[in-house]
Amino acid sequence: MNGPRFNEFIQSPKVRVIDQDGENLGVMYTREAMEQAREVGLDLVEVSPNADPPVAKFLDVGKFKYEAQKKANQARKTQKTQEIKEIKMRPNIDDHDYDTKMKAIHKFIGEGDKVKITLRFRGRELSHGQLGMNLLKRVQDDTAEIAKIESYPRMEGRQMLMVISPK
Repeated sequence: MNGPRFNEFIQSPKVRVIDQDGENLGVMYTREAMEQAREVGLDLVEVSPNADPPVAKFLDVGKFKYEAQKKANQARKTQKTQEIKEIKMRPNIDDHDYDTKMKAIHKFIGEGDKVKITLRFRGRELSHGQLGMNLLKRVQDDTAEIAKIESYPRMEGRQMLMVISPK
């Protein structure tokens, strides 16, 4: 069980106790600490079991669980998943088309996504693999200041692949 442990799980005969206001009440017997927690209408929760002696705190368990759930939901909402965007090119791409593709790559990298650049070879283009390598080298040079190469150019069948990710 991860996280805090509640009254019935505390194993140690003595614990360091912290009250609901964050004040250190010192080291006391577990039963005595449970009694004090009950008197103020709270539960005794072990927050640091690996300490010597373990640290326990007076908490309202329901409220604690609610706050933890709220924090987890908020963290999940704000986290951004990194996607892989794909840009497809041909080895003999025109300059204007290349510039358009580079704008898209810069936009994707700026948003924090990885970019997979796919070069498709058709027919006899396959025998001119150096054209593809030169094009991917050009992409690499144009994105050098904002991105790093995650996987270097490699052939997969009739296409050449390269993956770049934000620095």
